[in-house]
Amino acid sequence: MHGFYAFHLHFGRGPVVNPVPDSRSRRRALAHVSPIEPARPHRRARLRPKVPARQPRAIPDSQWEELFAAMRCVRDRALLACYVSSGARASELLGVQLGDVEWTRGQLWVISKGTRLRQAVPVSPEALTYLAGYLEEAGLPAGGDPVWRTRRGEPRPLSYWAARRILQRADEQLGTNWTLHDLRHTAATRMARDPALTLVEVQTILRHAHLSTTALYTAVRLDDLLDQLAEHYRRPTEPARWSATYDADDIAAVFGDR
Repeated sequence: MHGFYAFHLHFGRGPVVNPVPDSRSRRRALAHVSPIEPARPHRRARLRPKVPARQPRAIPDSQWEELFAAMRCVRDRALLACYVSSGARASELLGVQLGDVEWTRGQLWVISKGTRLRQAVPVSPEALTYLAGYLEEAGLPAGGDPVWRTRRGEPRPLSYWAARRILQRADEQLGTNWTLHDLRHTAATRMARDPALTLVEVQTILRHAHLSTTALYTAVRLDDLLDQLAEHYRRPTEPARWSATYDADDIAAVFGDR
């Protein structure tokens, strides 16, 4: 907001005085700083609230089953199964070609969004089964064309906006607001909570540059604990039990008759 008002003040528009004060401590901390030196701490200026960290939006298992059942064709079911088992980004998976599918090893080759490198991502046997059924129904794509194609008119590569519309139709039916990127969050959350996988292994699968990004998926949301809390509230409270080595009169004198 300070930069917004400063921009208009520069062109003689808006208020005469910037209503958002300048952060002098931040300016001093960042002035003449060498890139090899550690960042110096500084306090936030006034009118600058702390931005809360956004938690990943993972789809609960019960809602995932409803979302998967709302898919209208085998192509859409194959697409969702590949998303939620590979953890690939939306644009990465849409660019997969027939030669990028390794059926025996259970993996896909994608062009990574950040590095633009061709990297392998795992995929579940169930997703490959759906993918095989989709290719049997729609036919094999032409050489160099992506696997995912439109179903109406002349087959064309499935764009991001067309894949986004697939989820929007299901959201309108179910009254939800899930997005394509939430499928990556769901895959990452399931992997991070699997005791058989270490956090470093999940980082390698998701291709995160920093382990701290992968650690975000280990946080437990309150929505995930509703069933466990319901069982906790139904469970009767157990009375306090004391060791037989303590004298009953001593316990009554310290804790009262309870």
